[in-house]
Amino acid sequence: MDRGRPITLLLVSLVLLAGCSGAGGDAGAGGGGADSAVAEETVVEAERAADSGDGGDGGGGDGADATGGTYAASDDAAAATGRSIIRTGEVRLRVENFESAQENLTAAVETRGGYVGDTTKQVHDRDGESWTSGQVVLRVPAENFSRTMTTIEGEGRVLGSSTSTRDVTDQVVDQQARLENLRAERDRLRTLYERANDTEDVLAVERRLSEVQTEIERTEARLQNLQRRVAFSTITVEMSEPRPDRPAPNQWYDTPVLAAFLDSVHGVGVVLRAAVVAAAYAAPYLLAFLTPFAVAGGLLYRYRHRFGGGGDESDAQE
Repeated sequence: MDRGRPITLLLVSLVLLAGCSGAGGDAGAGGGGADSAVAEETVVEAERAADSGDGGDGGGGDGADATGGTYAASDDAAAATGRSIIRTGEVRLRVENFESAQENLTAAVETRGGYVGDTTKQVHDRDGESWTSGQVVLRVPAENFSRTMTTIEGEGRVLGSSTSTRDVTDQVVDQQARLENLRAERDRLRTLYERANDTEDVLAVERRLSEVQTEIERTEARLQNLQRRVAFSTITVEMSEPRPDRPAPNQWYDTPVLAAFLDSVHGVGVVLRAAVVAAAYAAPYLLAFLTPFAVAGGLLYRYRHRFGGGGDESDAQE
């Protein structure tokens, strides 16, 4: 037990040191907030300068070439500051042919070292006419973001376009510092494991070593995810073909004579069938409501004929 106490004290010391190191990493990441603010101001100033140089033209598909300068300025500013920035873009296009536009965008992205992520396509059909719409998610290297946006906007008529940036430098630095501290703690635990002789101490070191290894793997996964999103920008492109216009109806006097005659014959047949059906529907009602009136009328006629005729014969005898 005398040897177990130093091992236990060392374990407690390692846990405390890990907590202090994590706090130091957080403080270091927080200290980078000022650098983040300076970097963001640099990016904003570069975008403003590019916008003023473009003359503020941002309308329709013709604005694709004008906004190319803004995209390039933002890329240069981000690269100059050395920040970890996630860039995303969204573009809505009206294209003449969906399949052709998708092939062109795929080729452009692959040429610049990117790839196509998710794709969706829907074919609409109405009155024998069809058109296609869908969405394509493109992943391109961050340094090619501006050129890819310009290429996309030139593929059709731009209905809408937007970009956004997110500075994750502090998160990357924090995850890197945390990963270094965890790896250092893992090395110390391995040293303790080799020196431990008591079974209880060995189990305690193994349990803590497993926890640290699990946290290392989680931190590595988070860091790699951030680095992938920084390295490859995401551009979502929504494309739709023009919707076919419904053909204007012909005037009645443009109908051919034979077609008009056949339509009239068909109309007569429809009217006759409708009359027969109406009579079939009305027959029960007529029988139900007219029969009492017919019986009453017959009785009244017989009464008047009998008594009215007898009066005439008596007058004739007198």
